Amino acid sequence: MPSNSRRQTVIGHAILAVAALVALYPFLSVLLLAFGEPGTRTSGFSIPTSISFDNFTEAWRRGLFSDALTSSLIVAAAVVIGTIVLAVLASYALAFFPFPLKGPMLGLLLIGLVMPYEATVIPLYYQLKDWGLVNTYWALILPQIGLSLPFAVFWMRTFFVSTPPALREAAAVDGASRLRTLRSVLLPMATPAIGTLATLLFLFAWNEFLLALVLVPDNRSVQTAPLALSFFAGNRRNSDPGVTAAAAVLVALPVLISYIALQRRMISGMLAGAVKE
Repeated sequence: MPSNSRRQTVIGHAILAVAALVALYPFLSVLLLAFGEPGTRTSGFSIPTSISFDNFTEAWRRGLFSDALTSSLIVAAAVVIGTIVLAVLASYALAFFPFPLKGPMLGLLLIGLVMPYEATVIPLYYQLKDWGLVNTYWALILPQIGLSLPFAVFWMRTFFVSTPPALREAAAVDGASRLRTLRSVLLPMATPAIGTLATLLFLFAWNEFLLALVLVPDNRSVQTAPLALSFFAGNRRNSDPGVTAAAAVLVALPVLISYIALQRRMISGMLAGAVKE
């Protein structure tokens, strides 16, 4: 029996190692190409003879990444903060307060959760154009908050419903208002769930490309990092694979750092409430 268990462990670790190599191969290939000499053209996994940062310097200059990364940070932070504030209040009401049309409202949120957002891009463009918001930060922030709310509301509502009713009853007996109960009792418990939600929203907002392509086409000062990366595609823009790889690393690095820093909190937030007494 111990030998069978040991064999299963070895096989499991071997499968995980192979899967990790398959997943890391594209990233390492791009990373090695980015650190190679400018103008180097390689195929496959090739270790450069010397490490150079010239590709990153050229990519930063051509892509105007100082503005693009700042824009992405502003948009992502605003989307995360706005979505979480609205989602917490809405999910708290949907979880505990009886009011008319509560069921239809949940159904509308479900439609927003499953509807492909690509179908809304063109109507959004004309609506925001009428409001004079095209080529501004608001053209990226407001639609992404609206598109993220259904997922965020269902996420937080699931957490609130799973909390013990005795906590809210004890707060009510002590004279706490509904808002005070949310602020002092439920929100401290919801920190892992909110942290995980914030991480997911940040990743979604940072990587958003289509909305930036359609809604801020002419203002380079508010264009985000994924849109700046697209300027390196095509024969007319840039044919140097090393510079393109460096640009891709510059765009992906903040996401990678944030995920590594918040990985443990993200996993604990996903698992919170999964096992109940």
